[in-house]
Amino acid sequence: MNTREKIEQAVINFVKGGDNRDTVILDKVLHKDFRVTNNGFMGTSGVTIIDREKYLSNIREGIFGGLPRKIKIESIDEGSTIASVKLRLESAENDFLSYNSLVLDVDNEWKIINNLAVVEAKQ
Repeated sequence: MNTREKIEQAVINFVKGGDNRDTVILDKVLHKDFRVTNNGFMGTSGVTIIDREKYLSNIREGIFGGLPRKIKIESIDEGSTIASVKLRLESAENDFLSYNSLVLDVDNEWKIINNLAVVEAKQ
């Protein structure tokens, strides 16, 4: 796999890991300093930041994830050790606009370090 394909696969694993509540896959693809940053999270005002452990706990407890989503990767901007991916996701309940920041970690694997997302409930 070339660099772009590895980045794309990391993002797909992140999305599918959430969809399937698969913390084993998520543990592999999330950087140790991973954060979710959301503005207007679940109808609240302001910015919400969720760290890696809270995110994984929310997945395990069924608070996040569990619904399959369609993925549309709109762009990938890559450097030698960093990348940014813009994608849109759609589930039966929500539409997502997501910007994922990735880093090439010390194990030479691409890891998600930040997920900046806007989630809108379908009408």
